[in-house]
Amino acid sequence: MTRYKLHGIFASGPTYKVGLMLHLTGTLFDYEHVDLRSGAHKADAFLAKNRYGQVPVLDDHEKDICLCQSSVILDYLADETGQFGGKDRAERLRAREWQLWGAGQLSTGIYRTRALKLGFFTFPEQVAEANLNAATGALKELNGLLEDRDWLVGRGATIADLDIYGIVAYAPQAQIDLAAYPHVRRWMGRVEALSGFKNVDNALPKESKAA
Repeated sequence: MTRYKLHGIFASGPTYKVGLMLHLTGTLFDYEHVDLRSGAHKADAFLAKNRYGQVPVLDDHEKDICLCQSSVILDYLADETGQFGGKDRAERLRAREWQLWGAGQLSTGIYRTRALKLGFFTFPEQVAEANLNAATGALKELNGLLEDRDWLVGRGATIADLDIYGIVAYAPQAQIDLAAYPHVRRWMGRVEALSGFKNVDNALPKESKAA
């Protein structure tokens, strides 16, 4: 049995973050497609794994543990694989700071604007405008913070970079032009140059698949 099974849907940004981490660490995993349109995420069997009825979910069969929330899963995998966790506790905590920051205006703005552009959801005009402003405001802040650094924390890639990348990578689908954020683009290039990198289109299968 493969140690890990990832439950999610290929179009999910949070699921992509976990898939990216697994690929970058060279970790084999089974993949279980969760059909959100049919309500599979609200079925009793799935709710037993994730009380919130959301993706992603990661099963670790070896440790007999089931986790939800992408930032928690990334943190767990950093411990289990010994990769992308930072050089010490201080760097890990700084990485967690970035993850919590990303869960605010950046993810709300980009993910919701993307959902609108792709026709997943509709929003009143004022809400749509607020979402877009949240996205561009957070990207401007991120661009400034990346002006004099290669990585978000320390001198190498950490779960902070993977987490934030897994949000910003969807900006093109939200029809947000990243040309206005040159430092963000250069940082994204460094993430994309990591060995084992997979983009949003090829990190996850569209159907359930064994490792």
